[in-house]
Amino acid sequence: MDRNAKKGGVSYAKWGYIFILPFFIVYFLFTFVPQILTIYNSFFENYKEGLTQIGPNFVGLRNYITLFTPDSAGTINILKYTGNTLILWILGAVPQIVIAMLLAIFFTSYRLKIKGQQFFKTVIYMPNLIMASAFSMLFFTLFSTVGPINQLITSMGWADATIDFFAYTITVRGLISLMNFLMWFGNTTILFMAGIMGIDQSLFEAASIDGANSLQVFFKVTVPLLMPIIVYTIITAMIGGLQMFDVPQVLTKGMGMPNRTSMTLIMYLNNFLSGSKNYGMSGAISVIIFIITGILSLIVFRTLNRNYSGTEKKHRRRNLPQNAR
Repeated sequence: MDRNAKKGGVSYAKWGYIFILPFFIVYFLFTFVPQILTIYNSFFENYKEGLTQIGPNFVGLRNYITLFTPDSAGTINILKYTGNTLILWILGAVPQIVIAMLLAIFFTSYRLKIKGQQFFKTVIYMPNLIMASAFSMLFFTLFSTVGPINQLITSMGWADATIDFFAYTITVRGLISLMNFLMWFGNTTILFMAGIMGIDQSLFEAASIDGANSLQVFFKVTVPLLMPIIVYTIITAMIGGLQMFDVPQVLTKGMGMPNRTSMTLIMYLNNFLSGSKNYGMSGAISVIIFIITGILSLIVFRTLNRNYSGTEKKHRRRNLPQNAR
């Protein structure tokens, strides 16, 4: 009998289940049940037309068929907005991960011995504390036709007239991506720093003794051992990117200008909820977003984890005794 598990006839193993029970209760009530109801509502016609409530009427897959039916201009909106969302996420996530990795290596370098790491961690994390809506309003004010950026451009003689930054796809997408980068690169940097600091320093020393240069140490030691955190960061960033709403919503006043090129999937979903209260169509869009998120997450996980598993096996084989290989 395990004395640690049972003492005086009382079992203590149950306390672990009791402690985690509140999480499962909250998850079931506020996450799992709404997810099931969303899937259920996606098969119904349920919306308001003026003051008249239409439905709920069971329509099967009609909501999904409607989403993938081209409009009068021949555009399938759900595909267009999926493309917009992925482009905005990639433009913000790629520099976010690259710069965060460089900063993490810089701050954790034993050769450089950077002082004041806590101060730099606080500074780079501070943009993450600002509400996204407030951040968007700040950028909208800065880059408006009467904002300080346009005043600076005209006063310096770089342009004869003010520039409407919100009339061009490249500038609007660039501003949205820049804001997402500024808000999240600090959080990613801290995650990478924690991961690098958890790697055994003797591995870096052994690589240096073997004659490896900085790039070889980075790609052969740091990246493989940091892969679990990289996978976690990319997947969570992708989930957040697919749910992008507040930044483009505020910056473009909910219109996804110009020509809906910055309209995201959640903005598209919000249009059905804010106007006609079309719970059927919004439920169908939510299910599609869930499926897209699951597929992309699985692809990222399988692709990156395959390389990590191969590297891990090599390290294990290298550390085995000769007679055990």
